Amino acid sequence: MLSKTAQYALCAVDYLARHPGEPQKAREMAAGTGAPTAYLSTVLKSLKRAGILKSRPGPHGGYELNVAPEQLTMLDVVDASDPLPRFEACPLGRDEHAHALCPVHRCVGEATDRAREVLARTTIADLLSEGESCAPD
Repeated sequence: MLSKTAQYALCAVDYLARHPGEPQKAREMAAGTGAPTAYLSTVLKSLKRAGILKSRPGPHGGYELNVAPEQLTMLDVVDASDPLPRFEACPLGRDEHAHALCPVHRCVGEATDRAREVLARTTIADLLSEGESCAPD
């Protein structure tokens, strides 16, 4: 249900939360999360624009969380990187569905709403408390 972009964003935030106070370069995070460096750099810029990350230039610079893990939800990260779709109207633009979603899109919309609820109530700190990271073995 989550795009690669959203998954990489979540893994990058998880990685940074596990290295508090230690600025991380994009290539270090790419190696630590298994994400392609160029792709991850784009994701990190989106997270910075959203205020989730801050960065410092220079040899000792890099990215850090700008929001405490206890205050940052998974939904915040997903919405900043690649939001889940919301179906208010037929995504296919079909005229016969102009007044109501068809059963397929209504069901997908309900599933997406439930996913958003779970992501909204799960903080990055909750993920840290479970011990395992998003990084590959």
